[in-house]
Amino acid sequence: MADRDTLPLPLEVRARLAELELELSEGDITQKGYEKKRSKLIGAYLPQPPGGDPSLPQERRTPVTPSSSSRYHRRRSSGSRDERYRSDVHTEAVQAALAKHKERKMAVPMPSKRRSLVVQTSMDAYTPPDTSSGSEGEGSGQGDSQGTPTSSQGSINMEHWISRAIHGSTTSSTTSSSSTQSGGSGAARLTDLTAQTHIGPIAHLSLKRKSKTGTVENGNSLRRSCEFGSELTWQPLETEENHCAPPDVTTYTSEHSIQVERPQGSTSRSVPKYGNAELMETGDGVPVSSRVSAKIQQLVNTLKRPKRPPLREFFVDDFEELLEVLQPDPNQPKPEGAQMLPMRGEQLGVVTNWPPSLEAALQRWGTISPKAPCLTTMDTNGKPLYILTYGKLWTRSMKVAYNILHKLGSKQEPMVRPGDRVALVFPNNDPAAFMVAFYGCLLAEVVPVPIEVPLTRKDAGSQQIGFLLGSCGVTVALTSDACHKGLPKSQTGEIPQFKGWPKLLWFVTESKHLSKPPRDWFPHIKDANNDTAYIEYKTCKDGSVLGVTVTRTALLTHCQALTQACGYTEAETIVNVLDFKKDVGLWHGILTSVMNMMHVISIPYSLMKVNPLSWIQKVCQYKAKVSCVKSRDMHWALVAHRDQRDVNLSSLRMLIVADGSNPWSISSCDAFLNVFQSKGLRPEVICPCASSPEALTVAIRKPTDDSNQPPGRGVLSMQGLSYGVIRVDSEEKLSVLTVQDVGTVMPGGLMCVVKPDGVPQICRTDEIGELCVCSIATGTSYYGLSGMTKNTFEVFPMCSSGAPVSEYPFARTGLLGFIGPGGLVFIAGKMDGLMVVSGRRHNADDIVATALAVEPMKFVYRGRIAVFSISVLHDERVVIVAEQRPDSTEEDSFQWMSRVLQAIDSIHQVGVYCLALVPANTLPKTPLGGIHLSETKQLFLEGSLHPCNVLMCPHTCVTNLPKPRQKQPEIGPASVMVGNLVSGKRIAQASGRDLGQIEDNDQFLFLSEVLQWRAQTTPDHTLYTLLSSRGTIASSLTCLQLHKRAEKIAAMLGERGHLQDGDHVALVYPPGIDLIAAFYGCLYAGCVPITVRPPHPQNIATTLPTVKMIVEVSRSACIMTSQVICKLLRSKEASAAVDVRTWPPVLDTDDLPKKRPPQVYKPSDPDTLAYLDFSVSTTGMLAGVKMSHTATSAFCRSIKLQCELYPSREVAICLDPYCGLGFVLWCLCSVYSGHQSILIPPSELEINPALWLLAVSQYKVRDTFCSYSVMELCTKGLGLQTESLKSRGLDLSRVRTCVVVAEERPRISLTQSFSKLFKDLGLHPRAVSTSFGCRVNLAICLQPHRLGKLAEQGTSGPDPTTVFVDMRALRHDRVRLVERGSPHSLPLMESGKILPGVRIIIANPETKGPLGDSHLGEIWVHSAHNSSGYFTIYGEESLQSDHFNSHLSFGDTQTIWARTGYLGFLRRTDLTDASGERHDALYVVGALDEAMELRGMRYHPIDIETSVIRTHKSITECAVFTWTNLLVVVVELDGSEQEALDLVPLVTNVVLEEHYLIVGVVVVVDIGVIPINSRGEKQRMHLRDGFLADQLDPIYVAYNM
Repeated sequence: MADRDTLPLPLEVRARLAELELELSEGDITQKGYEKKRSKLIGAYLPQPPGGDPSLPQERRTPVTPSSSSRYHRRRSSGSRDERYRSDVHTEAVQAALAKHKERKMAVPMPSKRRSLVVQTSMDAYTPPDTSSGSEGEGSGQGDSQGTPTSSQGSINMEHWISRAIHGSTTSSTTSSSSTQSGGSGAARLTDLTAQTHIGPIAHLSLKRKSKTGTVENGNSLRRSCEFGSELTWQPLETEENHCAPPDVTTYTSEHSIQVERPQGSTSRSVPKYGNAELMETGDGVPVSSRVSAKIQQLVNTLKRPKRPPLREFFVDDFEELLEVLQPDPNQPKPEGAQMLPMRGEQLGVVTNWPPSLEAALQRWGTISPKAPCLTTMDTNGKPLYILTYGKLWTRSMKVAYNILHKLGSKQEPMVRPGDRVALVFPNNDPAAFMVAFYGCLLAEVVPVPIEVPLTRKDAGSQQIGFLLGSCGVTVALTSDACHKGLPKSQTGEIPQFKGWPKLLWFVTESKHLSKPPRDWFPHIKDANNDTAYIEYKTCKDGSVLGVTVTRTALLTHCQALTQACGYTEAETIVNVLDFKKDVGLWHGILTSVMNMMHVISIPYSLMKVNPLSWIQKVCQYKAKVSCVKSRDMHWALVAHRDQRDVNLSSLRMLIVADGSNPWSISSCDAFLNVFQSKGLRPEVICPCASSPEALTVAIRKPTDDSNQPPGRGVLSMQGLSYGVIRVDSEEKLSVLTVQDVGTVMPGGLMCVVKPDGVPQICRTDEIGELCVCSIATGTSYYGLSGMTKNTFEVFPMCSSGAPVSEYPFARTGLLGFIGPGGLVFIAGKMDGLMVVSGRRHNADDIVATALAVEPMKFVYRGRIAVFSISVLHDERVVIVAEQRPDSTEEDSFQWMSRVLQAIDSIHQVGVYCLALVPANTLPKTPLGGIHLSETKQLFLEGSLHPCNVLMCPHTCVTNLPKPRQKQPEIGPASVMVGNLVSGKRIAQASGRDLGQIEDNDQFLFLSEVLQWRAQTTPDHTLYTLLSSRGTIASSLTCLQLHKRAEKIAAMLGERGHLQDGDHVALVYPPGIDLIAAFYGCLYAGCVPITVRPPHPQNIATTLPTVKMIVEVSRSACIMTSQVICKLLRSKEASAAVDVRTWPPVLDTDDLPKKRPPQVYKPSDPDTLAYLDFSVSTTGMLAGVKMSHTATSAFCRSIKLQCELYPSREVAICLDPYCGLGFVLWCLCSVYSGHQSILIPPSELEINPALWLLAVSQYKVRDTFCSYSVMELCTKGLGLQTESLKSRGLDLSRVRTCVVVAEERPRISLTQSFSKLFKDLGLHPRAVSTSFGCRVNLAICLQPHRLGKLAEQGTSGPDPTTVFVDMRALRHDRVRLVERGSPHSLPLMESGKILPGVRIIIANPETKGPLGDSHLGEIWVHSAHNSSGYFTIYGEESLQSDHFNSHLSFGDTQTIWARTGYLGFLRRTDLTDASGERHDALYVVGALDEAMELRGMRYHPIDIETSVIRTHKSITECAVFTWTNLLVVVVELDGSEQEALDLVPLVTNVVLEEHYLIVGVVVVVDIGVIPINSRGEKQRMHLRDGFLADQLDPIYVAYNM
């Protein structure tokens, strides 16, 4: 491929190319724009490749980038990487660390991402595979492409150069020439893709591995030029080849062509997720069937590796799970040096002609040499724009001073008085206006507060700056004309108030707008005193902005110290690239320069972006003696530097490196010197300095004439640094930090190093600490914050003896470092960047440097990376956020991420908790274009960062989890009981009241007899009323009508069905009256009915098989149904779902025979079967229970007593009538008790959500029953309509009981929000309660309330009580009550009052011993209406006997109990019921088979789900399950798919914080994916099966490491 040096490119084209490359590396233009502009520039000079089609310039041609061998490159060997963080040694170390890892052969499962999400972030991952079969001949379309990187790497050749130097490897033409893929624009690739048929399922690639000649990654050709070899990747799977491929991607050979099958009818939604992960092969090439479980298996294998710090054994008291406290490592390095002595700077010399104040200096130069140049400003072409002379500066400053004091406000009430604060708002390209305004303020004795120009009303940091202005009492802002015009304006032309800002008067300081001061007015020029001169703003780690006050004396002393340290003399020329509003730029370029009448050439940031060499050109042009730069500017100059014959830097005597306190600046200094030494730059000229807003200049290296004295260097062990100890590293070389000195203490200053936390104790000589300075020339306070000021500016360092070092206070600098031999100061980091992880200190800058040393330019922008720590589970966790280049593929980025993790792990021995990549240009910026760290952290924590790639590693990082509970050795049930008695705890048992005397209808043993009796005694009494969706009566049944219908059905069963006594009949009806008639018809005929939910006409494929299964399992001899369903069962759709030929006979009851049966069947034995109740449990088990006639009658009687049901009562029922209590209330209770049931099918509520409540109101119903799904529908659907319902006359004040029928823990938040919502419509807050039933006993508790006057009439039941229990104790099966709102508290609501005739005991599910009150155990029940056994549990017959006839292993061993399979506890309350008995409340906690045993503790899914739903507004529903001991969390996302990845860290954090569990997999899905059964319960096991079979079509699946 053509190379930039071998091409005859003119100089200006090369210059433009260098600039383009710079823009790309800074992220200022996109890859697409870069390629477009570059191809334009070099199009004319590019030879047409042989055989290449000239009509495809962009798609096929590899871009012109310098080849790694060119000499051009070698010179700018520091190429595209953030110079601040570059170091060849470090890069080498990182690559070596990664190479070490390669032997470990780790496999990180790659996250799965839905296609649409991938298209938005990176189209490259889906480039059609067959464009590269990788054969030798294919390379010819590229011209001479021997081993050059392709464009998908943009301009990263640097990395190749470095790593090539490291590996010394040669490029192989095979691999390289197989990379025919050139990274054209994303859109071009997209169209290219759609043109070929396989845009759909690139995921279904049938690929096999054959030989070892070359490797092709799936979906795109080899991107990585093989200089990196395979040494740096994690091995995908245990294979003998050493392939270069991303993790979890099976590698294929190049000869094998790739077939793509297109599955039938794939829509855009059902596109399989991920190319390379569909077919995974094991080591011997056997494909693994399910992708998901293969990935999880891989994750499990990865996690089996031992964690670094092995957990210490320690005993945990059952209750208080102590978090593992990391004990200090006995081998950790400890400081051994002597206590350090404070270091004194040289004496501050008093020079006779030094001015008494800065204003005096200005007056002197302004009058003595008014023509002397003070400041030259540049335009964006680098031409001098304006020269400000000392004369003009003096007269204009006076004018500004006069106008501030006399022309604002009125004569009597001036707006600004001496000592007031005013804001200075000037753009970065106008230093002259700023300088005039600043000195104007000094002359007027008002305090300038220089700030950044607010760009928008929502600028990341500008709100905080507003708070600073407010706290300083600023009312006036000085600004320039141009800036004032550029500020956002409202319609009226006023400048709106910025968010968080005080109301300001904007005052333009241009001379033409000002009045001339009168002849006799003259500013009062005093000697420097302790009044505040100016306030410099400082942004803290948390984003808050403080104002550091600098007094006039400090200002003057600081200028004198700088003059002495830098040896400034009159009329020297200084080039300043820094921000002149604060810090080094202000001190040298605005203040000290005036004191010494120097000439400042100010280079704006905007010019640097256009021409990075501008500052060097100005140094040559003006023969400048001094230049103030940052390492970034040196780096830019290196990137853009080209054969400029005329560069001569011999005039420079001092190059001040302002960010010398960043340890990584050393590499810029070295590289810069390397290149420019031949251009006259002397080594001793480079002078790094360290500064901080609080202590001003802390130290600066003085320019020496003696070039033989080399600057100080230290090669420190990172391991030692993390313990705060200085160890010169000799042997490791892998993890070292090379630091350079920043010179000596400032003249007139005293410096010492104190421990960073706690008492300011002086450090030892080999210890890292915070530098503190005692000097006149420091800040004096944080404006208005006396407490923080005391801790920072009034520190008294102490010796080990406890005596203070000095009587004068020191100021903390915020810099971490030490004082080395010869009094040289070394900085190792900043307090703000410090992260203390498990007791070890890490610096954010060091971690950035390591991340960037992993081939950075390919995948992330170098200046756009943020490292911070967040606190999760009582420790800091490291988070890295970087901006991803738009042209890097999913696999590449993921691979880069996994390698960054390894590198940081090896070099810093710290785990990264989360690594996130966001799309280019989306991180919040500071005014000068850097990343706004605290804002980024804030976005990350609130879930609005919208990353496009996330890798979480909680398994590796979190080492302080509480130790897994050891199960106690088996304590016998007897000792448990004795223990309870000894400790005074009662055995947990309770019972409902007695069933009492028998009433008239209670003498009947059989429901069929009750119905006949009612048909004779009260023939016209209405039993049932069915409502339509409009609220009108659809049909009703009286006692006689029901009896007659039942007789006809019985006759039909005998005639058409030829059924015998005891035959089973499946009733497949929609909720309604036909179902009731068919049920009694079966009883009359002596058959056993089974109610079955009919298939859903729109969803036959999934609902019909369940119907079929129940019919088969129940051994039904025939099916009774309506005509419509009859047709449905035999339809074409039905035959596609099941084998319709195997249905038993289907009877349609719509036209019944007119006959009656010969006689109504009377069962001989009350213990025979009355009906079967089939239900699917939450774990997806189909279980049918047998209900005998005795149990059925006892059940109805118990409910009648509890709810006081009589023929005069009306009850509204909105439940599914197919199983459990819902069926009993719908079909049986009215016949038994004679009350009227108003039936409302829940499905009608989907059409009209208000139907149920309107019916309750209209019929003035006192008792109503519903399900959670109905309640949720009303809460969500009617939430905003309460007013309109009120106007329609909806009144719920008569409702005294509203019972939710459920088989789960009461959903307290739903019942509470329902009560609150409908309180305005008259619903009594205590009316809502719950019931509890299960398979062995369909209703154990049912809470009817008696409200107000009603309570006096009936037997009153107490209110349902809510208790708060400690969630941590609950995990250990203990119940400990806590106060509401205490940490880890969980509210639980009583499940209702125990029904008459029911006894309950709490037993240990393992030992079957009775438990005490304070224990969580299984609820066992004994009652006349227990089911008599399972009819069949599909597939698990063995369970039966145990569930229905269990005996306690100790205590009362005679009673036969049924085990409910639910965990709960009993509490004796202080309430009494009508009989005066203390009321025992039953609390249901959760199903035993849903509970998850993790780390020796018992977790209930609902608790984890509640925490997760709370974390982010977009999570609507959540379900958790475990698989191979991994916790899988599935969340439904209500929002854009961009938010999907925000949820991963939040979910992981909350589960760690609140439950001490590490989430293994986070799955983000669409709304409605989590399956829910008819009772509104989550079907977690179905979800699990769907996930493992890969049927969920998730938006994103993250595998946490």
